[in-house]
Order: sequence, then structure tokens, then C-alpha cells
Amino acid sequence: MYRHILLAYDGTREGRMALREGARLAQITGAQVTLMAVVDPTIGLGLSVDPVGVYIPPDQTATYQKILDEGTERLTRMKLSHHARLERGQPAERITAVAKEISADLVVVGHHRQGILAGWLLGSVTSDLTNSLTCSLLVARMEISDEALFGGADTPAE
Repeated sequence: MYRHILLAYDGTREGRMALREGARLAQITGAQVTLMAVVDPTIGLGLSVDPVGVYIPPDQTATYQKILDEGTERLTRMKLSHHARLERGQPAERITAVAKEISADLVVVGHHRQGILAGWLLGSVTSDLTNSLTCSLLVARMEISDEALFGGADTPAE
């Protein structure tokens, strides 16, 4: 069914749910797993300026590397072999490019609720992915139990 699953991970509660659901699908199907986090250089746009008024983007690379490391640790505890990638750019663009590069059959993302105004102003990564991916997209919302992931053995705390 699925040969290669790309898990887009951002460390949020929704991202953790997506990681667990995608990992469970990988366990069931025996798919390869690529875990990725995307450093979005536009986060915080306009919040930091130098004395001349020029925007200085905050470097979020270390933060996202920690997020990626956390996801890697979770997949390792689930005994899933995987590759990890840290990308920089617009999330939907980078996820689409990596999915194509690795020939992913499925991309798994978490769902982040937005108000109407935020959705209109900022757009939606999920909506952008729906229009740009050539593979299946799963917007994960299912709670996956530790027993399902670990078989009831050593169940680590969330």
C-alpha cells in the first residue's frame, strides 16, 4: 500500500498526533519513513528590526533541530527505521519538494485550527499541500494509543 511515508513534524500536540498516526501506518505497511521539520524564515516577520529598520529574521534552526531530534527519538522508541531532514523555507513548498524527491506515497501532517481571519491572512499549509502534492495527504487527527504503537510492552509517557 504505502512504500514511503513523509512525516512533517513541528513538535506541537497536533504534530505529535500526526507522528503517531503516520508511524502506526508505517508499522502496519512496512513503509520507509522520512521525518522532516521545516524552518520557516517568515515566522516572526516584522517583529525584529535593526536600528535602520531592516528586518532581521531570527534564526530558528536550533529550535527546529531540537524538534526534529524529539521526533527522531519518538520514532526510535517505536522501533521504526527512518531518515530525518531539516529543511528551510516555506513549509508547503519544502514538504512538496521533499515528497517528490523521495517518491513519497503519503505525506502526514497535523491539523492546526485557525480562525477565518488567520486563514485568510496567512493561508493554510494543508490547503497548499492539497493543491501541490502528487501523492496522498493524510491530515492526522486520530488518537493512537501506546498499546497500538508499542504492543502493550514498555509504554513511554507522552
